[in-house]
Amino acid sequence: MNNYSPSHLFCAILLATITTSCHTPQYSLSTAKDAFGDLDGAFVLIDCASSQARTYNPDVADMRLPPCSTFKIVNALIGLEEGCVTSPDQSFYQWDGVERSIPAWNRDLSLREAFQASCVPSFQQLARNIGQNRMRTWLEKIGYGNRDISAGIDVFWLPSKGRQTILISPMEQARLIQRIAVGDVPFSTASHATLKELMFIKRTDRGRLYGKTGSGTDDDGTFALGWFVGYAEHEGKTYAFACVAQGKNIMSKQAYTIVEKVLQKEGIL
Repeated sequence: MNNYSPSHLFCAILLATITTSCHTPQYSLSTAKDAFGDLDGAFVLIDCASSQARTYNPDVADMRLPPCSTFKIVNALIGLEEGCVTSPDQSFYQWDGVERSIPAWNRDLSLREAFQASCVPSFQQLARNIGQNRMRTWLEKIGYGNRDISAGIDVFWLPSKGRQTILISPMEQARLIQRIAVGDVPFSTASHATLKELMFIKRTDRGRLYGKTGSGTDDDGTFALGWFVGYAEHEGKTYAFACVAQGKNIMSKQAYTIVEKVLQKEGIL
């Protein structure tokens, strides 16, 4: 599981943070205040057509953090483009017989099932199949965070004590999702279409929700970081988002709930 030390890592990231320049004005996302309540974190919501960004807690929105399992979005997209995987329902993960703490990981999985279950060992194998050179090339092409994969090809997005992971800010996540959603990244139409299937979460009367969660724990094994990254479609418009929540006993479910509340208040979902 992911490890995240909010005290030590926060200071290191704060010193290393590079403010993201979006070339468009940023506006306050007031609807996120009530959704966060007493929780710390940030929210970025982007109208993909106009590129207008609205943010809650912009200082944190520009702070680079470990992506945890949200990296599976890019991992899957690169794997699809390189032909390592081809379709959502193909055989993807053959369980090695090792009992892990998440029951959904303890069986053979299709690509769709592995993505939905956020099966870490399956996507570690995908990263190994992609390889260091191809992974680095693609991350440079799309400008993914600080591009640092030096921790190892199958762990660089998974924080652990003493490991320096790749880092990306909520604003950078949202901007990348915007580019993915509108097809402004160098991947094929087929790869985009399959990724969209993988990211689909639900449909409501107002729109459709696509995304991926991610959680991290501190050095003691306590959850302390939660992500939810993706986009929503509403009445012909697309809105990219990235939400991060931080603190003791915080994980992706809190970030997911915040996103749902904000998108509902905005009339998008």
